[in-house]
Amino acid sequence: MKLTSVDAPEFPRTLYTAEQTRQLDKRAIAGGIPGIQLMKRAGRAAFEQLLQRFPGPAAITVYCGGGNNAGDGYVIAGLAAQRRIPVRVIAVGDPQKLTGEAAEARDYALQEGVDVNALPERGPEEGVIVDALLGTGISGEVRPAYAEAIAQINQSALPVLAVDVPSGLNADTGTEMGTAVRAALTVTFIGAKRGLLTGRGLALCGELVFAGLGVPEAVYAEVPGECHRFELAEALAALPARAVDAHKGDFGHVMIIGGDTGYGGAAIMAAEAAARTGAGLVSLATRPEHVAPALTRRPEIMVCGVTSGQELEPWLARPTVLVVGPGLGQSPWSEQMLQQALQSGLPLVLDADALNLLAAQRPAVAEARDNWVLTPHPGEAARLLQSVTSEVQRDRFAAVAALQKRFGGAVILKGSGSLVATPEGPLEVISAGNPGMASGGMGDVLSGILGGLLAQGLSVDRAAALGAGLHAESADLAVGDWGERSLLATDLIPALCQLLQAEPGHV
Repeated sequence: MKLTSVDAPEFPRTLYTAEQTRQLDKRAIAGGIPGIQLMKRAGRAAFEQLLQRFPGPAAITVYCGGGNNAGDGYVIAGLAAQRRIPVRVIAVGDPQKLTGEAAEARDYALQEGVDVNALPERGPEEGVIVDALLGTGISGEVRPAYAEAIAQINQSALPVLAVDVPSGLNADTGTEMGTAVRAALTVTFIGAKRGLLTGRGLALCGELVFAGLGVPEAVYAEVPGECHRFELAEALAALPARAVDAHKGDFGHVMIIGGDTGYGGAAIMAAEAAARTGAGLVSLATRPEHVAPALTRRPEIMVCGVTSGQELEPWLARPTVLVVGPGLGQSPWSEQMLQQALQSGLPLVLDADALNLLAAQRPAVAEARDNWVLTPHPGEAARLLQSVTSEVQRDRFAAVAALQKRFGGAVILKGSGSLVATPEGPLEVISAGNPGMASGGMGDVLSGILGGLLAQGLSVDRAAALGAGLHAESADLAVGDWGERSLLATDLIPALCQLLQAEPGHV
């Protein structure tokens, strides 16, 4: 997703809920900015972005609902009329029932000669559509009249600008509330809403532009956000610089445990990712039949074939970090591997079937601990929470917070707009990534990256956020060479190396 800001160098780092954004709005008004002035600024910001993105529109059709979001739409319609651009408003509900600033905006549009019509049987066939139907106030399923308008917008195949939030998208959770507008461009105001950057938000917003509307910084200081957008350049600074006289023992030893029969490739990819992330030593404990392929693929990795937990135990004396799960399977062998890893007391990264075994209490239920990173996708998260995937996706923020509270350490809830919850600091949203990541092995590469970062001395908190960010940014870099349809997990590794070139230099 492309993120930009009209009045700042970059899209904001702090993300807000809808209620927090309303608090910002109220405090800005109390501080001396009239509400109608904020509405006019919002409408103008959106209108200017419309003309930049879709210059010379043949017509503009503004769909307006019954709240302040509609007021922004009426301002846009009035500005279009002033420019002599053919414009009309399609009102869902009675526009005469608008109150406050929204009613003032409606009157302004009428004074400029804008036609206001009820929802027609057929939508527009040319120009640009402006979605000003629902905004941030939605809390339940989209009502039928609005659902009909949204369907008409989506069926038009015309470019759509969404005002503040695509109608039908929950600004707090990123959930589609039954149906939602698919926008090419979303201009959001005052507070950057966290739901726009995860779940369905990334798919529905299109390009996302932030407009602060001149709200003073002092207002933001009064409403601290509890969620941040991850920024790679800042996080890379957490990687310690390498001394000129450094040796491999300074950068830890990662052991990958996985690769049950038929799944050897997953563990090999994780091991290679750990090595490329900068771990001093990387070893792999896997089924004996995978030893030769692993050494052929990457001879720098130390590979041991183990057939039981008893055979694995002596090998656990040397590693400083364990990554358990890539290709692990759910066989008795898998359980023994996980059991030994849990008993080691070493820092852990758990992924894939290690999480499924944990959820199934195989072996015994693990206590919460502060030295591990869990990396579930929504299905695995649901199993860990004894829930269902749809519930996890209904509120990804609540799910990742619940996982972190239950299991401790750091939790990365993967998916569109991955979320990172840690014991300290705000929840982080990874807005990078692309649909090309929907292929086998991506999670194995992430696990290896995380292991490599932990081995180099990063805390669980920092490793989780940086690892998830590096993984997503590597995919965005690699997709330029391979395209979304052809992207493979191992394609991320050269891109990962390129991103890591930005780390601090020698000391």
